[in-house]
Amino acid sequence: MTGRRIDVHTHYLGPAVAEMFASGFSLAGGYKIPAQWSPDAALAFMERHGIQTQILSAPWSFAGTETDPELATRFCRAVNEEYADLIKRYPGRFGAFAAIPADDSQRALAELRYALDELRLDGVLLTSNAVGGHYLGGDHYEPILAEIHERGVPAFVHPRNPPCLDAVGFGRSPSVVEFTFDTARTVTNAIYTGVFQRYPALKLILAHCGGPLPSLGWRIAEHTEMGMGPGDADIDPAHVTRVLRGLYYETALAGSRNSLLPTLEVTGPDHVLFGTDWPLAPEATVIHNIDNLTAFENLTAEQLSAVEHDNALPLFPRLTQH
Repeated sequence: MTGRRIDVHTHYLGPAVAEMFASGFSLAGGYKIPAQWSPDAALAFMERHGIQTQILSAPWSFAGTETDPELATRFCRAVNEEYADLIKRYPGRFGAFAAIPADDSQRALAELRYALDELRLDGVLLTSNAVGGHYLGGDHYEPILAEIHERGVPAFVHPRNPPCLDAVGFGRSPSVVEFTFDTARTVTNAIYTGVFQRYPALKLILAHCGGPLPSLGWRIAEHTEMGMGPGDADIDPAHVTRVLRGLYYETALAGSRNSLLPTLEVTGPDHVLFGTDWPLAPEATVIHNIDNLTAFENLTAEQLSAVEHDNALPLFPRLTQH
């Protein structure tokens, strides 16, 4: 199958990632990591599903340790250089969101600048919360958001386990609901703390169509008139509406009517992007999700083509050359 789809949500499990997990790193909630990944496996998957390009990401929040404070910095550098090598070896088939350390804003900025200026990666991966429970709108992320706003590059906001997972997760995989709740939580905090007043041109791509965020859109907007928190920004419902309209929403595990209908209530088809979540989402689930997306009657054929390809091109101009 030859295809044009641009998959903005696909995960990298190459040598640096495999080494990290082999060293004993684990994920909360019993979440399982596929054992094998290779460029050939990724290309074969793309061929089966009409995908032209995968924009890779490593969606974990890594920090240094007391005995090895540089651990996250070394890991992110290794991942980013592996990304750059893949992009060079397979022109037009791979892109990447830069990995940045999650425990120190200044180290994150240094790695972000190296990844964009020297390696020419396509954007940056931000987790919904960073190590220590730092969310968008807090001091930790502020210099990073300022940098990507000034540069005009896209950031992929991928969920992470919330700090309260042990209390609310019931021992289940956080992928069931907690991931999506954390996306809504971090974007709501960003809105209420004035992030989009300070950085109105931010290009944020929300995993899984933002989880429950679109369904809560009116409620989030209305609460700006019902009472805000201490230190929150002076915003109104119209501001919230504008922000939600300007965000990008990708369809991994969110290609059904349940997710797409509320998404299209807060934004237009031009801000919806194609995603798979492979290989963390098994291929059978990817197939079900694509079937749902392509059968969704509220998108015209032209709009579906834009979701699958055209909408991504302004965010990833390098891909227009392939």
